[in-house]
Amino acid sequence: MHPEPFNTNSRLRASDADREQAAAVLGAALAEGRLSVAEHSDRLDAVYGAKTHAEIAPFIDDLPTKGIAPSPAPRGDLTPPASRRRQLVIAIFGGAVRKGRWHVEPKMTVLTVFGGASLDFREAQLPQQEITINCTCVFGGVDIVVPPEMRVIDSGIAVFGGRDTDSEGPESADPNSPVLRLTGLTLFGGLSLKHKRRKGNRD
Repeated sequence: MHPEPFNTNSRLRASDADREQAAAVLGAALAEGRLSVAEHSDRLDAVYGAKTHAEIAPFIDDLPTKGIAPSPAPRGDLTPPASRRRQLVIAIFGGAVRKGRWHVEPKMTVLTVFGGASLDFREAQLPQQEITINCTCVFGGVDIVVPPEMRVIDSGIAVFGGRDTDSEGPESADPNSPVLRLTGLTLFGGLSLKHKRRKGNRD
């Protein structure tokens, strides 16, 4: 759903796609210098915690929304649970690394500004069948490693940047395979994702 219909008087319940769409507007505003990093973080927290369109509207109604592609609706058989917990990874003029047996929340936000983040999901503890990462890279980068059986769906936007995801193997064709959804904006930066086998299971 495009964010323009968001109405401060609407009691319509917001969907995950609505929240991701509003997050894309905020990411574009950060990249254009309309929002500071602190403002972007505060608004993003509020958007992901919103339950209705009326709660989302105040955080994007002063920002341009033209040219932002709508997020795809999630598959019915992979609809995430009601949990709204969100994990935040920030790298500003620095780096952030998540690897080994680390806990992953259903929703993640990764922000890199003149910095980089490295996320390795091969040994991570996944809370459910599907997780979503909103990646905003401004003169920064994100490197992601996933196990062979993980299916990846990237619907993000690249402006003077790149988003490179390698081809999936036969393991990811299983309907019960975990799913990683990538959204967000890459501006003068890059996102790279590779499938790799777990250590000790190279054969």
